[in-house]
Amino acid sequence: MSSSSPSCESSMSTDDKKQQHLRLAGVVKSVHADLRKKYRETGGDFQKIWEEHCKNGQLLTDYADAMHHLAVDHWSYLPQTRITWCRDIIHKFFLQDGLQKARDKDMRRLRHHQTEQNSPLEGCVEKTSSASGSLVASGSVCRPEDYRNQKQNIVMLDSLGKIRLLDVGSCFNPFLQFEEFLAVGIDISPAKSSVYRCDFLHLETQEPLQVAPDTLETLLNNLKSPVQKLPQCSFHVVVFSLLLEYFPSPYQRWLCCLKAHKLLMIDGLLLIVSPDSHQQHRNAHMMKSWKKAIEAMGFSRWHYTKLEHLHCMAFRKLYNMQDEISLIAGDIYPDMMYIPQDSNDRESDFQDNLIQSIFDVDNKEFFERTRSELPNEFSDEEDSP
Repeated sequence: MSSSSPSCESSMSTDDKKQQHLRLAGVVKSVHADLRKKYRETGGDFQKIWEEHCKNGQLLTDYADAMHHLAVDHWSYLPQTRITWCRDIIHKFFLQDGLQKARDKDMRRLRHHQTEQNSPLEGCVEKTSSASGSLVASGSVCRPEDYRNQKQNIVMLDSLGKIRLLDVGSCFNPFLQFEEFLAVGIDISPAKSSVYRCDFLHLETQEPLQVAPDTLETLLNNLKSPVQKLPQCSFHVVVFSLLLEYFPSPYQRWLCCLKAHKLLMIDGLLLIVSPDSHQQHRNAHMMKSWKKAIEAMGFSRWHYTKLEHLHCMAFRKLYNMQDEISLIAGDIYPDMMYIPQDSNDRESDFQDNLIQSIFDVDNKEFFERTRSELPNEFSDEEDSP
């Protein structure tokens, strides 16, 4: 689907690469801006806007081609990218001691809050700590029968196997190159044949499959496009990399996170990478709002990193005693998943400032900014917004 090969890109002059980057970025920004404009003009009818958007085959193809070239030809020159950040976090959580430390912390919290009265929780505490993972969420704990019913849906570190990863809005399935992952890439307009066509907003989630892990792997390895259904509790990781900003409505972003919760195993990770070229605290309130909204769905933020151009977040799925997560609970509501561009005035300022900043820098500085997605990492899991 791409219009030129990487070998052609390497022979381009610096000025040509700069102009190509501006052209490709313009394609992406214009699609996002047009969706938001239509969303406002229709009074917030996101379903109509999205259905019309998904039917515009040429536009989707142009967008997929632009994103593919930006990622491969302009954003991948430094050793660390958004893809390697995701991989590093997954390794730290599943293959090192991240998840076990989180479970141990849950157990300490549980024991701290236990009352003096006798409870059937003791046996469950030992099981969850040593074998399966914490079934503790917001002070709730599991009963033995809950543990037995949910055991197959919990990440088991001692028999992990390949890490099942769902990359939503995948474009070209960049995680396929890593042998430790069973990477399933889905997109409304794939740039590569290794990505399945799928509208995640309308993806149906089925009841969890009570099957062995190798049987589930066989099922995922034999998917066919378009993917319309997936079983719940099937994935160790769901990745939203530069995805949520695509949608013009906060409600759509909210729905995506709810669906990710259903598809993840207990103790699975939702990784969210969101663009932001400002300093860490410029949009800190937005990140706090996202954190509050996502954690209300049954997640706990495990890791946060603010990089020069990105917010990078890892949320751990907790056990939830309820079958369904309520849409609105107390002061939690979908509009909390906002982005600056949702406001018309702020969007105009955002676009003008971005374009001006690109044309004001010289070639060397330009490529330092556009070739590296993650130039200076800062991470603080405890005190970050």
